[in-house]
Amino acid sequence: MLSAGHYYKLRVNRISDFGLYLSDNEENEVLLPNRYVSLENKVGDELDVFVYCDSEDRLVATTDRPLATVGEAACLKVVDKTIHGAFLDWGLKAKDLFLPNRNMQGRVEAGRSYVVFLYNDNVTGRVVATMLLNGFVNNQELTLRPREEVDILVASQNEIGYRVILNNRHWGMLYRNQLFRPVQIGDRLKGYVSRITEDNRVDVALQQQGYDEVKKSAARLVELLQGQGGTLPLWDASAPDEVARLTGMSKKVFKRSAGLLMKQGRITMQEGRISLVDEE
Repeated sequence: MLSAGHYYKLRVNRISDFGLYLSDNEENEVLLPNRYVSLENKVGDELDVFVYCDSEDRLVATTDRPLATVGEAACLKVVDKTIHGAFLDWGLKAKDLFLPNRNMQGRVEAGRSYVVFLYNDNVTGRVVATMLLNGFVNNQELTLRPREEVDILVASQNEIGYRVILNNRHWGMLYRNQLFRPVQIGDRLKGYVSRITEDNRVDVALQQQGYDEVKKSAARLVELLQGQGGTLPLWDASAPDEVARLTGMSKKVFKRSAGLLMKQGRITMQEGRISLVDEE
């Protein structure tokens, strides 16, 4: 059965004046309007589409790709407000995403962006947004392991760092004193689980721990050197702030990465700079 807020691979079942009628394996049909149709499309073709509800709660297909789907969190911009709620830009030209008043938390203003979670309304089947994240994001039954790579959405900040959503399912903490690059609410990042406590609190970092971290950071350092003509004004005695500014790494990770590359004979280090070795 087709439902709003999901991607599907559907077959062109028939052609009408309004567009293509697509169907799944159970012969459930949905219209792909003419504005998304190519003259090359024909009956039997398979198309990747996103399905949503139109203003009359009918299912409609589109080839546009939204910024988030059902079951995902995203930071979306408010494009309009009414007495019933707000409308968010979620990347579909033909349809804004509704944020009902009951799902708001605090003051919501047009032109600003807010972190929301997308779900299907039980009555209409429409995709709606909510700012009440704890109903969908929790750490009661964790599906994470230490050192695992995770998708991060930065949700809020406090004195010690940033509260983040992990894999659209769990809460985590990204500590400010472990950051070596700017971070803002709404950023999507890749990170790694650094610690899980007995009460299911999850700490994350943007860099891997151990040798895997060094290998990835070393590769990143080579890319930075290549982009700067083979030389960077950094060495063992460079200030941590300068290392972070130029590489996005901590001083410790930079030194270990540079040490690995020197051991491999790929860079040299002199007072005030490191340089790539010509590989011929």
